Amino acid sequence: MTNNQTIRLLIAEDQPMIRKAFVSLLELEPDITVVASAADGAEAISAARAFLPDVVLMDIKMPRIDGIAATRAILAENPHTRVIVLTTFETDELVFEAILAGAHAYLLKDAEESEILDAIRAAARGEARLSPRIAEKIIGEFRRVKFPERVGAQAEREPLTEREKEVLAGVAAGKGNRQIAKELKLAEGTVKNHVSTILAKLHLRSRTELAIKVLSGK
Repeated sequence: MTNNQTIRLLIAEDQPMIRKAFVSLLELEPDITVVASAADGAEAISAARAFLPDVVLMDIKMPRIDGIAATRAILAENPHTRVIVLTTFETDELVFEAILAGAHAYLLKDAEESEILDAIRAAARGEARLSPRIAEKIIGEFRRVKFPERVGAQAEREPLTEREKEVLAGVAAGKGNRQIAKELKLAEGTVKNHVSTILAKLHLRSRTELAIKVLSGK
């Protein structure tokens, strides 16, 4: 699209209140027109086929067809469309799957309004945008794949704290964050943060990999 054209936007979000809020908010922008909205991935695919949007604002966890599968389908039919994932989920698996599916940007729903608007306009220009926490994950994965020897050395310089070791033991035992938090008398959010830090230090992508690493003694 040229600079003088209005950005044609499709919003895919399964929560009606959130979907309506996004439509109302984004329709106020003079350079953005919401051409359609969808309540799930299947509707998003149909709407993209019918309205040929420039940009799709895509949730991940949706009924029938999820946002990642919908992204693949939409881009297979129209590779010029730009997909922005906007979700509450930031697990490594979902981030990497969305990027591999062709998403041009990955933002979290706690992003500021200005950040979302900037991502939409950037995507329409063909530019990528990532939330800071998501960019950190991508960079970490790049380092892990391209420079494993450096990552290993870095891991040696960042030993786990005693508290992190306690949390790690709980994860290895198959316990959830809530149970670990109760046993260690911590807030559940604190345990979640500890798990994220442990995964980063050990350069692993999931709790499953973490448990396997501990149980194997590697």
